[in-house]
Amino acid sequence: AQSIVAVAVGMKLLGFFLIDDQLRKDAYLSIEKLRSRGFSLSLFSGDRDSAVLNLGTKLGFHEKQIGWQMLPSDKLNKLNDLKNKGLVAMVGDGINDAPALAVADVGMALGTGTDVAMETADVVLMRGDLRTVSEALALSERTLRTIEQNLFWAFFYNASLIPVAAGVLYSVAFLPTVLRSLHPILAALAMAFSSISVVANSLRLRRVRIPGLPSEN
Repeated sequence: AQSIVAVAVGMKLLGFFLIDDQLRKDAYLSIEKLRSRGFSLSLFSGDRDSAVLNLGTKLGFHEKQIGWQMLPSDKLNKLNDLKNKGLVAMVGDGINDAPALAVADVGMALGTGTDVAMETADVVLMRGDLRTVSEALALSERTLRTIEQNLFWAFFYNASLIPVAAGVLYSVAFLPTVLRSLHPILAALAMAFSSISVVANSLRLRRVRIPGLPSEN
């Protein structure tokens, strides 16, 4: 399960290096988190079969979920096949990952990877910690929920007050004058309050903390 590197000078073979890949602890934790959230995972690598299968098995991948000795074009084709079945996110850090990162619905590169991968990716995980993959996806879902909340609030607020400003309640005699006709100054204040509410709701995202990682403060 080791990668073989040949050493030669000119046309003369001098020997071989055997390189053993050690799994990072954060790889186990990241994959465990992603599986617990229901994501379907695959492992693609350009390395030889024995090395990739060994690592993939340790991480709980089935052989059908593992690809080895894959060229950049192979990864690209595989990503296109997966996209026909649904949304695809890819995590990579090498030059060979760049084409597939560009094609994925969400390309994520580690901050410790190559410049090409980081420039191609949609998201760069600056810490280089694989646990942040799951947290980045969770943060994106929370961001989408916040956007939906803001859109609902803005629609409801305007749908409620624009008719009042237009005078639809003016003929309702039993209502106080302040409710039957909306003064322009009050309308401006109400609109400002609506904008502040949307901004305040969005700022809650700044309070999100990634468990298990040291604070930057």
